[in-house]
Amino acid sequence: MKTITANRLTDGRVVYLTPENHWTENADEATRLKDDEVEAALNVALRDILLVVGPYAIDIDAEVDGFAPAGRKHVRETIRLSGPSAGSTKLASSTGGQLV
Repeated sequence: MKTITANRLTDGRVVYLTPENHWTENADEATRLKDDEVEAALNVALRDILLVVGPYAIDIDAEVDGFAPAGRKHVRETIRLSGPSAGSTKLASSTGGQLV
């Protein structure tokens, strides 16, 4: 089972294609695709160049209720789902603790 994911162009948030061919941040609303449906859904996603960037198919666990990334890239998708891994950091100089 697969779904289509991308990043929203306006703010970079992770989004998922819905069965109605809209984009949502809620992974549980993502369309569930059989292998033979992926190419058509990806073609739809690739046409949304003013809304999203970098759409691609990801494996999801068909046996789980809701959204659960699967396959070799499941760690990457889990990180993407939880948001940026590099938040705002404060850099301090080694001498005075001043913000740089």
